[in-house]
Amino acid sequence: MGFFTSGAKSVENLTNDDIRKIFPKFTAENVEKNNVTFEKIVEIASRKGCSPGQLSLAWVQHQGNDVSSIPGTTKVKNLEENIGALSVKITPDEMKEIENVLSTCGFSGDRMADAYKDLTWMNSETPPLFSWKDVR
Repeated sequence: MGFFTSGAKSVENLTNDDIRKIFPKFTAENVEKNNVTFEKIVEIASRKGCSPGQLSLAWVQHQGNDVSSIPGTTKVKNLEENIGALSVKITPDEMKEIENVLSTCGFSGDRMADAYKDLTWMNSETPPLFSWKDVR
């Protein structure tokens, strides 16, 4: 949701009509805690020569062939940066380092506001995978 573009500064720059203002992860007390994680990710990204956003997207891509990030943006420059994440390669040692940051610092606050939780995949009616037709 854009936090890895500039950390706490991203929250300061949210307009009054930005929906993220009501998301728990972006409240003042949680942003302060989450900024610790952000700063550690910035350090790793800096060593790799990429942005923290690119590192986070690359980390998702390195989770396996059955996982894909779905970044959203309204700006071409952000789209270009997101595409650049496809060329960020993460070594096993870097994966351990990132996972250590996430497990020790983590994130505070739910991703979604309570009002939007019913709209997530957890409440969808997607048929189970075994029921899908093989279209090959």
